[in-house]
Amino acid sequence: MLAGDRIIDALRAQGATLITGVPCSFLSPVIDAAISHPEARYAGATSEGEATAIAAGAWLAGGFGVVLSQNAGLGNMINPLVSLAHPSRIPVLIFCTWRGEPGHPDEPQHELMGRAMLPLLDVVEVPHARLPAAPEELDGALAQAWTRMRTQRRPFCFVIGKGTVAAGPLDEPAPPQPPYGETIRLGGARRLRRIRLLERLLEILPPEAAVIATTGKTGRELFTLADREQHFYQVGAMGCASALGLGAALHTTRQVVVIDGDGAALMKLGNLATIGVQAPPNLTHVLLDNGVHDSTGGQRTAASTIRFPDVARACGYRRVVSCDALADFEAAMRQSLAQPGPQLIHVRLRPGSLPQLVRPDVHPDEVAARFRRFMTSQESRGVTLMPAVAA
Repeated sequence: MLAGDRIIDALRAQGATLITGVPCSFLSPVIDAAISHPEARYAGATSEGEATAIAAGAWLAGGFGVVLSQNAGLGNMINPLVSLAHPSRIPVLIFCTWRGEPGHPDEPQHELMGRAMLPLLDVVEVPHARLPAAPEELDGALAQAWTRMRTQRRPFCFVIGKGTVAAGPLDEPAPPQPPYGETIRLGGARRLRRIRLLERLLEILPPEAAVIATTGKTGRELFTLADREQHFYQVGAMGCASALGLGAALHTTRQVVVIDGDGAALMKLGNLATIGVQAPPNLTHVLLDNGVHDSTGGQRTAASTIRFPDVARACGYRRVVSCDALADFEAAMRQSLAQPGPQLIHVRLRPGSLPQLVRPDVHPDEVAARFRRFMTSQESRGVTLMPAVAA
């Protein structure tokens, strides 16, 4: 059997910079070891899909993320695996426990996924292998997986059977109380068009800032205005932009700006909680709220009943601003670049987009590759883990 600290040491030796995921009892010792390791960072996620996006963001910033999950959460990972990691060719290492493995009695809720796990990984083209239980075989198995991920730029999954990891107590420190910050509400003006706000954002941002744009017309309008190497257009995996931004922000001293939408934010609202706990000071989360799914015909979202600024503040964002005037947005954005975050700028927009809107003509894998080159282009802006959250 493998000890948790032995696994973390081996992952660190291969280049893992961030461990994330949703707990499984089979992996408790690994999580415990990641939390207590002096050079590792563990970022607990609210869903397995969120964890996959966080790990993808780590790679985009020059690091490497490992996702811990039980196979019950594999379904939650499918969307970011097939519509983010696959088209953008982002390598992510997955440690997935095999609950309900045929021949090994388990709970009824694990029976079907236990049978479907390996075929499902094959269908979504995620190569996989069983994690060896012998300590002397661990380093070789990880080295082979890392070589495959680096050369092919694809995810890889280690399947972990019951008893592979030695049992141990989970002694996770309590998370810090979030430092509830100020909420500033500005408003009264006629609501903006998204394209005007994006134009102003591009005028404000310094050239060293990185931008991650949510899927749909937001990324397409950003591409239409200016296609730059520091722009990452998320073409799939709706709801994952803020998790991508978190993974990237934890690996760089650059300013990371996420341009999100109300429908996307609602899809993975738990991302805000994880951002609040991890508290990256260089992350600005711009949430564009037009109340509709603009990319699919303008169907209403539930945003009219949700107070996004209050949610972000309750989740621990350091500063929250809500506005609907261009001048107020500009002031809030400039302040966010000068003050520590994480910060949320919530902007109420009117629906609609540019007519005849084009799609990015740069393939997602090249967008990801050039974004990563940008993030690691200067030694002072390379992989710099932010300090771990204090207990």
